[in-house]
Amino acid sequence: MTRTLQAPRRGLRRAAGFTLIELMVVLVIIGVLAALIVPNVLDRADDARVTAARTDVNRLMQALKLYKLDNQRYPTTDQGLQALVSKPTTGAIPPNWKPYVDKLPNDPWGRPYQYANPGVKGEIDVYSFGADGTIGGEGKDAEIGSWQ
Repeated sequence: MTRTLQAPRRGLRRAAGFTLIELMVVLVIIGVLAALIVPNVLDRADDARVTAARTDVNRLMQALKLYKLDNQRYPTTDQGLQALVSKPTTGAIPPNWKPYVDKLPNDPWGRPYQYANPGVKGEIDVYSFGADGTIGGEGKDAEIGSWQ
């Protein structure tokens, strides 16, 4: 009777663990899946930053249009986007100024948005330099602006 009880226990001990080969196969499968998925996830993060920048630019443009409705002109380039947060004290002082945004956002890459009046591509331009922070570039490095 003792022999029959011991025989199944030995079999259970062998079946309870994984061999080194089984573990290596699982690690290889996980590595292949990661190699396929990670690049797609990284591209999604860049797409999300571009979308966030476009949303910010559109929001700033709406605030600038309200500024113009109240004051008959856009802020000057020197007054910049700061004119949406605090009343300008230089240049043409707006007669009916109100706060148009609570605070100016930075672009998704941590840099301030750019403003030009007159604009190069429109009456006024609001834009971000993109991921590389310089003029020019393609894809995530391209400028994201009010003209798009």
